[in-house]
Amino acid sequence: MPDAQDTNSASVSLEALVSRAERAGLSAPPVDRWNPPHCGAIDMAIDEDGRWFYGGTPIERPALTRLFSSVLRRELDGTFVLVTPAEKLSIRVADVPFVAVEMSAGDGRLRFRTNMGDVVEADEAHPLRFADAGDDAFRPYLLVRGGLEARLTRSLAFDLAQRIEERGGETGIASGAAWFPVPLPEGLDA
Repeated sequence: MPDAQDTNSASVSLEALVSRAERAGLSAPPVDRWNPPHCGAIDMAIDEDGRWFYGGTPIERPALTRLFSSVLRRELDGTFVLVTPAEKLSIRVADVPFVAVEMSAGDGRLRFRTNMGDVVEADEAHPLRFADAGDDAFRPYLLVRGGLEARLTRSLAFDLAQRIEERGGETGIASGAAWFPVPLPEGLDA
């Protein structure tokens, strides 16, 4: 059964993507400028599917997880914290905090909607990267904001893989003027 958040594996129009994005046009709070004292850890976690948990129990209210995601920050050491002007609390993240659940591929540009409602265009400021999983799996990620990434759902990864092309002997994916090299599995040539 498909993930409820993965509403459509095919590319959608930009208008449809934005209409479903609750954060479209909204900026996240300036968490990168806040430097409150670290107050320890909270028993909160984000699993590999982008689901939020508190005390081992799933947080079922989407508005609450969107609120938490708006004050999420990745620290220089790679850890994740919820930060306000007054305090900072560590949380656990299994892989990355967001999941890209929809893609629009209009005008030669790739735009993605995350499970938290962010709409992000793959470009120099928001690059695609491809994790080396060691099992030759194609695992694309997108930088959303402030060091926070989204992993593409499996169906979006398949759609994105269809966009791999060769330019000047290098395989990659284009979005607007940006070019994202795709590493080939060992033993395959371009």
